Amino acid sequence: MAKTTEELKKIASQVRRDIVRMVTGAKSGHPGGSMSSTDFLTALYFNVMKHDPSSWRRDGKGSDVFILSAGHLTPVYYSLLSRCGYFPVQELATFRKYGSRLQGHPCVESGLPGIFQASGSLGQGLSAATGFALAKKMDSDPQTVYVMMGDGECEEGQIWEAAMFAAHHKLDNLVGLVDWNGQQIDGKIDDVGGVGDLVAKWSAFGWTVITCDGHDFDQILKAYASAKTEAGKGRPVVILMKSDMGHGVDFMAGTHKWHGKAPSQEQCQEALSQLEETLGDY
Repeated sequence: MAKTTEELKKIASQVRRDIVRMVTGAKSGHPGGSMSSTDFLTALYFNVMKHDPSSWRRDGKGSDVFILSAGHLTPVYYSLLSRCGYFPVQELATFRKYGSRLQGHPCVESGLPGIFQASGSLGQGLSAATGFALAKKMDSDPQTVYVMMGDGECEEGQIWEAAMFAAHHKLDNLVGLVDWNGQQIDGKIDDVGGVGDLVAKWSAFGWTVITCDGHDFDQILKAYASAKTEAGKGRPVVILMKSDMGHGVDFMAGTHKWHGKAPSQEQCQEALSQLEETLGDY
């Protein structure tokens, strides 16, 4: 059953608590982008995608598929998968531990339910997603493939090779999501490499472009609904989600400094004091 915007906000708050606790416990990880993408991925998993943990299969037949191209953002990925029922929430406590299924980047060798594709080498996830989308077309499978990229990741050449491929093959069952937070590991994107006008770039590569506030659930849900109306029109869709790195915690927000940095125990407690516990901590 679809969640209300208020319910989605509460889930997102718990997911952010999970992210902070996981990264603190592991003393490593990537909280910044995980927290900037929490809201639109929460909406995706709880309101938009057709998926069922009880019948999950890695080939994705008969269900929607999500690929995390920005593979370092596993804290948000694992939290959402567990909160949706793919594996026990308590397993989040093993994040980045030796022998855990919850490694720093998603892998498939341990058979963790919900993970369709190993990722982490930036730029490769969109290529994998185009493969899934083309296979669904060939199998007459009407479901959708979603893939999330970072805006810094869009500096990778392979992103644009895959973008050309998707447009050429008219993969209108493919929806790209870009976490448009303006930050990457070394600073602001405009200062490091610069991706320029992402709206114009994706449009020039033959994609239908939708933009929205990545922290406004009403806008997020409207953007996903608009993307669904594009199915069958012969063009892949990308949603540029304008977001704030570290969103939800005041001292983490808006800076690249929390891209890949774990909070101290004191900072963790300060962060948790700003995030409502809504579903119960693990």
